[in-house]
Amino acid sequence: MRTPIPCLTIILCLSCLRLPAADSPYRVFEFRAPPHNYAEAKPKDRFAQLLEKITQGQVSIDTSSDKAFLASLLKELHIPVSSQLLVFSASSLQSEIINPRNPRALYFNEDTYLGWVPGGLVEVAAADPELGPVFYVFDRLRVGGGMPRVERGTKCFNCHGGTATKRLPGLIAESLLVSQAGSSLETFRRDEQGHQIPLENRFGGWHLTGKHNISNHKANIMGLARGGRVERVDVPPGQLSNLDLHLLPTSDILPHLIHEHQIGFENRLVRGIYLVRQLKHDRKGGMLGAPELKEIDETAQELARYILFADEAKLPREGIQGDETYARDFLADRRPSKRGMALKDLDLKTRMFKYRCSFMLYTDTWKHAPKELKDRVYFRMAEGLRDTQPNPALAHLPVEERRSIREILKDTMTDLPAWWR
Repeated sequence: MRTPIPCLTIILCLSCLRLPAADSPYRVFEFRAPPHNYAEAKPKDRFAQLLEKITQGQVSIDTSSDKAFLASLLKELHIPVSSQLLVFSASSLQSEIINPRNPRALYFNEDTYLGWVPGGLVEVAAADPELGPVFYVFDRLRVGGGMPRVERGTKCFNCHGGTATKRLPGLIAESLLVSQAGSSLETFRRDEQGHQIPLENRFGGWHLTGKHNISNHKANIMGLARGGRVERVDVPPGQLSNLDLHLLPTSDILPHLIHEHQIGFENRLVRGIYLVRQLKHDRKGGMLGAPELKEIDETAQELARYILFADEAKLPREGIQGDETYARDFLADRRPSKRGMALKDLDLKTRMFKYRCSFMLYTDTWKHAPKELKDRVYFRMAEGLRDTQPNPALAHLPVEERRSIREILKDTMTDLPAWWR
C-alpha cells in the first residue's frame, strides 16, 4: 500500500558545542554565527529536496510496514539497499535501544546517510554543499494523518560537532569494544575518520561480513565482565539479534571501505569550505593576504593527499572480495573516460581502486566548493600527477596510473582549471 506520508515531526539536530581549549591544534569556527549561519540557512541537501516533494504531494511513501517504509525512503533517496552496514555500539542518539541484540542499520550513497534501528527512529545525515552534513531525526511513519510538519530544532548532537570532527558538522565512524548493553568499554580509534586508518583498528561495535580476509579485526565481538576482567566474546551477525527485522542479513566489507573513504573526504572538504568562507568574511570583502592563502594551501595539500589515496591503509595480502550486488550498485553511475576508465573502478587486490583518485570529486559538495580552495587542490594534485618529478609527498603513484588519472579527469570533470587541460 502506498499512501501520502502521515503526520510526523522531523527535527534537524543542531550541534550545541563548547569551544576547545585555547591551545587547540586546529582553528575553531563558530559555525552557527555569520558568515556560516548553520542554524538559519535553508538546507539544499538531497533529503531536504525529498521533503519538499513530499510536502507538495509529488512523492508518496509506502507506510504499510516498517520495512516497506524504509525501503521506500531509500528508493526515493537513491540509496542502494545493498549498502547496508550493521552497528551495535550505543553511539547514536538512540543509545538506549542499540546493542548487540538490536543493531542499527546504516545505508548510504555519496551524499546521504540513513540510519534505522528496529523499534526506534530514523536518522539522516545529508550533505549540503555549503553547510556540510545536515542531521535529521524522525519517527517511523504510521498509517493515517496528514502531511508532515517539519521543524528545525536545537537538539544537541555533540557527536557530530565535537572533537572528532574538529568542532564542525561532520560524519563519524567509531570503533569500540562494547558491553552487552552497547556501551563503550574500550576505544580502538579516536577522533579520526578516513581510509588511512589501519583495518585492524576499524569495525569495533560493527558487524562485518563477506570475504574480507582480515585476520585481526575488531568486528563481531563484545565485552563481558567476568572475574574482574573484560573477556572478549564473539557475536556473529544474527546470533543475538533477529536479522529478519532488517532489509538484509549482511554488513559487507566493501560498503564498509567505501563508507570510511567517503566520510574522510567529506569532513576534510567541509573544513576547507568553512575556512575559506571565514577568511573572506574576516577580510570584509578585501583580497586575501599571504597568511590566509598559506592557510588555504595547507588545507589544499591535505585534501589533495587524501583525494589521491597517499596514506591508504593496506588491504590484506589476499585482497578482499566485496558483495557483488553492492559492487554493481556502486558502479551503476561510474563515469568512464573516452577509453573506458573510471574513478570508481575497483581493484580490491592491493588497494580499493584501480585509479587512486577519489570519485567524491563528482559530488555537489565538491562542485560548489569555493574556487580559492579548489584551484589550490587541483594545483597540488597536478604536482603529484605529472609524469616527471612529482611532488615527493604525492609520489606514490606509478607513472602509468598518473597518466590514467589525468585522462579520466580531463574526460569526465567539467570544472578543471584551463591550465590543467
